[in-house]
Amino acid sequence: MPASVPRSAAVPTLVALALAAGLIVAAGPASAGTSAAVAGVRIHGIQGNTRISPLVGTPVTNVPGIVTGVRAYGSSKGFWLQDPKPDNDAATSEGVFVYTSSNPTVAVGDSVTVNATVSEFVPGGAAAGGQSVTELTAPKVTVVSSGNKVPAPVQIKAKSVPAAYAPTGTPDTGNSINGLRLKPRDYALDYYESLESMNVSVGTSRVVGATDAYDELWVTVKPQENNAKRGGTVYGSYDSQNTGRLQIQQTALSTDSPFPTANVGDSLKGTTEGPLDFNQFGGYTLVARTLGTLVDKGLKRETTRAQKDGELAVATYNVENLAADDPQSKFDSLAAAVVKNLSSPDVLSLEEIQDNSGATDDGTVSATETVKKFTEAIVAAGGPAYEWRSVDPENDKDGGEPGGNIRNGFLFNPERVSFVDSGTADATTPTAVVTKGGKAGLTLSPGRIDPADPAWQASRKPLVGEFTFRGQNVFLVSNHFTSKGGDESLTAQHQPVPRSSEAQRLLQAQAVNSFVKDLHKADKNAQVLVLGDLNDFQFSNTVKALTKGGLLTSAIDSLAPLERYTYVYQGNSQVLDQILTSPAVEDYSYDSVHINAEFAQQDSDHDPQVLRFRP
Repeated sequence: MPASVPRSAAVPTLVALALAAGLIVAAGPASAGTSAAVAGVRIHGIQGNTRISPLVGTPVTNVPGIVTGVRAYGSSKGFWLQDPKPDNDAATSEGVFVYTSSNPTVAVGDSVTVNATVSEFVPGGAAAGGQSVTELTAPKVTVVSSGNKVPAPVQIKAKSVPAAYAPTGTPDTGNSINGLRLKPRDYALDYYESLESMNVSVGTSRVVGATDAYDELWVTVKPQENNAKRGGTVYGSYDSQNTGRLQIQQTALSTDSPFPTANVGDSLKGTTEGPLDFNQFGGYTLVARTLGTLVDKGLKRETTRAQKDGELAVATYNVENLAADDPQSKFDSLAAAVVKNLSSPDVLSLEEIQDNSGATDDGTVSATETVKKFTEAIVAAGGPAYEWRSVDPENDKDGGEPGGNIRNGFLFNPERVSFVDSGTADATTPTAVVTKGGKAGLTLSPGRIDPADPAWQASRKPLVGEFTFRGQNVFLVSNHFTSKGGDESLTAQHQPVPRSSEAQRLLQAQAVNSFVKDLHKADKNAQVLVLGDLNDFQFSNTVKALTKGGLLTSAIDSLAPLERYTYVYQGNSQVLDQILTSPAVEDYSYDSVHINAEFAQQDSDHDPQVLRFRP
């Protein structure tokens, strides 16, 4: 589980509002320089009916409750406390997290009273734009009795979670929803927030996000919500956020009861119960005291068909920071997938090939050793002797893992397809379109699209190559657009969620679009494939900019809507990797080959894509 960051500064106090509402009563004055302590307040009075406590920054005394969960790991140690005597307001949570900073000395079922200060903790820090968690900090805890029943869980069901995802912030608050009164019957985020830190449960639920390295998985409580045949929940538009998704963790792990290794489509049978937490990496998370039993539904990795004699098969595959110092087993597994699952495509556009020294930042930029290990592993797996074309980047100029110098490159089978080598490219010289005998050509092949363009600042530069297949020229533009890493999460306090990283991808898409237009001007019948990890959805503004003018079409749109995904993130099966075609590329077949994203064991976090057509 990722460690929490230090507690953020408190949000300005709203004690006066709470007093006016009759949620609290004032106690005697506290020590000099602090707010007056408040006695007699119950947890729903601390939580209030918005995301921010009306008592933030205020000392409170004798807060009663039952311990429903204990967290004794990471930097966010503490326990969850719930009032067994709820109020009648569905918007006010009856649970709160008590942050102890060291291993808590209470146990589940203890009845306690707490003296503490109310605070709001933003996981990941305020700059991340996330929602906050209402907490009691610097606590003094008195155990009144032990062995009590925990309050009955609120059962999170399909019918209880609204279809609408989030309210909309207002311009005068910077689009923040923090101050809005919760409407748990109208919005999913409000519903979950109204249960923050309370004891909740889900029944038998389908896994929609495989177990990760931190012992977390995702389920859905809405089995019919955009459900793919293979068990995932497909993310098809910004207006459909799949509100039934919920992350599952576990409060304690042991060798007797390890966290289950689940793939998409499996299920947790029975009841999963525990406090509802909120964290930076998954939003609302059920931290299970009791975990349902894993039912393995036997999900299999897909295999695409082999290309026919007259078909050219082109694939794109993000191999996730493949470096020469990776274990041989990673090369062997990736190679077996190329040969078996991808049926040895004629051309492979690879993303995230690292230099020979991997993440060691020693100035190395060549990737010859990395590629040699990969191509030899493919041959050993029974595949073709692929040849490689690429352009080494400048050191530390293309983003990605520091020192890794990731780059795009082409593998091609010389028994099936030829590469047209033109000029001698380097990291800073752009390739350009020329006319050769009435046909389009390149000054540099392989070459890079305008590497000095600010669109490619600290990002991978597109690699362009010219190929021939049965006498026909085909141009490939391999891409790895800038990531979404700086964006706020779907559960952010700002709604609609700002997509700050999109600005650079828009510039990148426009640059590639312009290059394709140059190819089309030189030859209106030019056969062009634009492919790679675009780090954006098929319905995004990025892809709209890429396809503007009608010279490119995203081939993944040829699939049924619930089959359009290449990646799984937070329980959403979504599109990041794409192959786009020019009008001259006709009668193609397209396959998103699901071999990684839905599985706990992965060679990469992306699924490869394959397109076959007759040039």
